[in-house]
Amino acid sequence: MKMIKYVGLALVILLAIGLLIPEKIVIPVKGATANDWHHNTFWYAPWGKSGVHKGIDIFGKKHTPVVSSVSGIVVYAGELKRGGNVVALLGPKWRLHYFAHLESYSVSAGDYVAVNEVIGSLGDTGNAAGKQPHVHYAILSLLPYPWLMTTQNQGWKKMFFLNPDEKLR
Repeated sequence: MKMIKYVGLALVILLAIGLLIPEKIVIPVKGATANDWHHNTFWYAPWGKSGVHKGIDIFGKKHTPVVSSVSGIVVYAGELKRGGNVVALLGPKWRLHYFAHLESYSVSAGDYVAVNEVIGSLGDTGNAAGKQPHVHYAILSLLPYPWLMTTQNQGWKKMFFLNPDEKLR
């Protein structure tokens, strides 16, 4: 019984630490500026099979380094049908940072990456094949923000998806 109390206390402490760590965030494409993405594409609809665009696309030249926008733990590095080569990492405030359409990635699940550390290179994999090289960047909160929900298409999902444009500018 005492062990369960300690495990519970440890989980509460870890949760609190995750929420209290400051979130230093940088643009995930080396050398990119706010001029390299369209500021109104977050939650743009209609957007292909996903219905709405749940992130932003940051454009650049193929092979440009893609860096971690925050410090965190890589929870997935691999290939997905629509996203192509992707990296997902768990950062501060229990937020997942998702990088898709990479030409290649240089990290593995379980790796710790620091903010601005190279995680891959800009590409056009997945459903971006043949399009201008870019990284689709999305931020998902594991903890819902119900006040962000809207009546838009898939608006209930907005309580989990944060607007990267607002975080990067």
